[in-house]
Amino acid sequence: MHELYLKEETYTIIGLCMEVHRILGKGHSEKVYGDALEYEFKKNQIPYYRESKFNIEYKDIILPSYYFADFVVFDEIILELKAIESLSSSEIKQTLNYLAASQNKLGILVNFGEDSLKYRRIIL
Repeated sequence: MHELYLKEETYTIIGLCMEVHRILGKGHSEKVYGDALEYEFKKNQIPYYRESKFNIEYKDIILPSYYFADFVVFDEIILELKAIESLSSSEIKQTLNYLAASQNKLGILVNFGEDSLKYRRIIL
């Protein structure tokens, strides 16, 4: 059996997301959860970028459209936040697109909109 890619970093991020969900519960906007997570990242000295912009390459050009990932954490993990009834394949595809554009390998898709926190590790 092989070791999970960025296992400790992933557990740290998910643990902080659980803490935010435990305190705030469901029903807030993604921005509110993002603000709370940003506080936790700062408090725990976790390196992150918020609202990271990624260009989309097409053949030999950069398209005028681009993606914004909610967070890039530890310089390697795309963290995408949702506050919806339940995750679907659409959100997974969105995270995969962010990974492709950023050239990162690991994404964590987190949904704060359910009774208990739901998350998915997504590998490109």
